[in-house]
Amino acid sequence: MLWQKVRQFGQKLVRRRPLEARKGSESGLARCLSTMDLVALGVGSTLGAGVYVLAGEVARDKAGPAIVICFLVAALSTMLAGLCYAEFGARVPCSGSAYLYSYVTVGELWAFTTGWNLILSYVIGAASVARAWSATLDNLVGNHISQALQDSVPLQVPHVLAKCPDFLALSLVLLLTGLLALGASESALVTKVFTGMNLLILSFVILCGFIKGDLHNWKLREQDYNQSMPGPNDTSSLGPLGSGGFVPFGFDGILRGAATCFFAFVGFDCIATTGEEARNPQRSIPLGIVFSIFICFLAYFGISAALTLMMPYYQIHPESPLPVAFLHVGWAPARYVVAVGSLCALSSSLLGAMFPMPRVIYAMAEDGLLFRSLARIHARTHTPVMATLVSGIIAALMAFLFELSDLVDLTSIGTLLSYSMVAFSVLVLRYQPDKKLSKNEAMEVEKFEMKSVPKPLESVPETEKILCCSINTTSTLKSGRIVYSCASLLVILLMVLCLILAQRHRHLFSGDPVYTTVAVLLLVFITVITFIIWRQPQNSTMIHFKVPALPFLPLVSIFVNVYLMMQLTSGTWARFGVWMVIGFAIYFGYGIRHSLKKCDQQLPTSSSQTVNESIPSSELA
Repeated sequence: MLWQKVRQFGQKLVRRRPLEARKGSESGLARCLSTMDLVALGVGSTLGAGVYVLAGEVARDKAGPAIVICFLVAALSTMLAGLCYAEFGARVPCSGSAYLYSYVTVGELWAFTTGWNLILSYVIGAASVARAWSATLDNLVGNHISQALQDSVPLQVPHVLAKCPDFLALSLVLLLTGLLALGASESALVTKVFTGMNLLILSFVILCGFIKGDLHNWKLREQDYNQSMPGPNDTSSLGPLGSGGFVPFGFDGILRGAATCFFAFVGFDCIATTGEEARNPQRSIPLGIVFSIFICFLAYFGISAALTLMMPYYQIHPESPLPVAFLHVGWAPARYVVAVGSLCALSSSLLGAMFPMPRVIYAMAEDGLLFRSLARIHARTHTPVMATLVSGIIAALMAFLFELSDLVDLTSIGTLLSYSMVAFSVLVLRYQPDKKLSKNEAMEVEKFEMKSVPKPLESVPETEKILCCSINTTSTLKSGRIVYSCASLLVILLMVLCLILAQRHRHLFSGDPVYTTVAVLLLVFITVITFIIWRQPQNSTMIHFKVPALPFLPLVSIFVNVYLMMQLTSGTWARFGVWMVIGFAIYFGYGIRHSLKKCDQQLPTSSSQTVNESIPSSELA
């Protein structure tokens, strides 16, 4: 009796949602977003104020002029995750992003974990961007606003509350919350305006940098460094020279810089939450994701190249690189253009952080994992009004009162976890049999394929035939189980390998026999299991977009994401644990009893099922 209850409880944790979209009459959200709207949303969310600051920090201390290579490596790594999101966007146009994809593949508990961390990432991200917007405006007026607030309304709780309440950030978040509640098309219009202005200003900065730049700044030597040494009355300081030249800090510097630049591309995933609001989601979401990442790469590449051409990398100011660079070349007034661009970038980035937040909450509430009242859709604006208001108020209060610097790293966990879950989901679902093929038909196909085995293979053990000989041409239930099990084992092995590379890399690269042996064994096992997955038949059903080079690209994406997660500090993981305790209290107290997915236990639902038929033809036009 006890064993039966435990088994039923375990089945609840891993029950999965069918891979299908709600029909137009079932979803209250309005399909009003075009491909251009999605591109603007992705670019606006990704190209925040970091584009004006990050290049200076990385170029000065980590990569020098080779920062352009760092952004290229980071863009390619991000594109791996972007392609996985694009495939799922082509498969099923529903709100929820990585939460939905996890629900389809690995079950309810992991889906709740992913969604709960996405909410945290969006809330902290929105609050942080709002405070940055307020600080930028305050800096333009000589910091008089913050000084007056610190004198009149100080908050004396260090490391928890801010030095003073931020009324500008509070007002801005509440204003944009109201805009989001008005409708998706109105929000998209404002995003396009701010994103367009930001891109125009970035184009101006890049053009000026190429005009005033000097190619000699990519060939600097020690003699140039000595000539730039500050005098006795000069308060400026120089960064490290390294070895000079284009790659002054070597290959290690490029990798360290690329790891930092990777987070500059965070934000494109907000496009995946628009599945129920895009007019043609199977086409628009993949195109929106790929184009937004490419546009962001061009912007980051251009800004970093212009910056390192305008002045020597060791003279770059890490906090305000572009204004100092324009001062260096004699174009000081251009710093006001940069300030306007920063405000536009922060505005579009704030909208980009706030837009997907209520969509994820709405999807979780619609499935019963969060309180059902949060799934309410406004009859006139067709927006998740309760989720929008609740998430906006929480983000506004955090921006108003709290010190967020210690919490920003938590957004990295949520983002990297969601990237990993989506890559895993794509890897698993591509090898599952067609849902339209019944279980009996799938078994018949499997028997027929077994009877068709060539004579030389008949003496080979059946397990070896299934794992390595690719005897089936159509995916079956058995091949799907093999891939699911192998992919799960691969994730565990990759986690162990990444932990060694991130925390014990010095022992490994110094030739320590223990760590070297463990790493080699892990690589051998990973190679063998990857080969087994590669030999299994994929589902051949056509969809608008598929990730190429399976299973390799999703596995590389998982490796990159897990490696970056392993580099986070213990304090960040401790705060993550506290957040998860709160989330599990909600899930086990409410979600597990109200979940709508009380269906029979089954393997991951078919990846091949498309949902064009679930969308009215008028909406696909």
